[in-house]
Amino acid sequence: MTTDDKSQEKWEVQLRKGSLELVILAALKDRTLYGLELLKVLQSFKSTAITEGTLYPLLDRLKREELMDAKWVQEGDIRPRKYYCLTAQGETKLADLTNLWRQSVQDIEYLLAHPGPDPIKVSGV
Repeated sequence: MTTDDKSQEKWEVQLRKGSLELVILAALKDRTLYGLELLKVLQSFKSTAITEGTLYPLLDRLKREELMDAKWVQEGDIRPRKYYCLTAQGETKLADLTNLWRQSVQDIEYLLAHPGPDPIKVSGV
């Protein structure tokens, strides 16, 4: 692995870490999922693939922060599964993080589209 590959991988890891809360809340919007089901959803996208060791502590934190609820459900003879869903506070947090994400993407897109020596026109400053 070259230095450039390592640098890009490090950048991808940091981007993933910074967006995990948003990603998990978004995955649970308008649905209830059990832990491994949520993990499979996240692993189905390259940019959101994480491990169980990353997911479960984060789910515990989001539950402590009252952004989601969790309940154990017994389904037939299989072992019980813990299902997660957003609370009203989680829905609000998701909306706030979504707005922040979209503004960040818009700002970055602007910077990418306007390279060069010309001054950048910044609104609101």
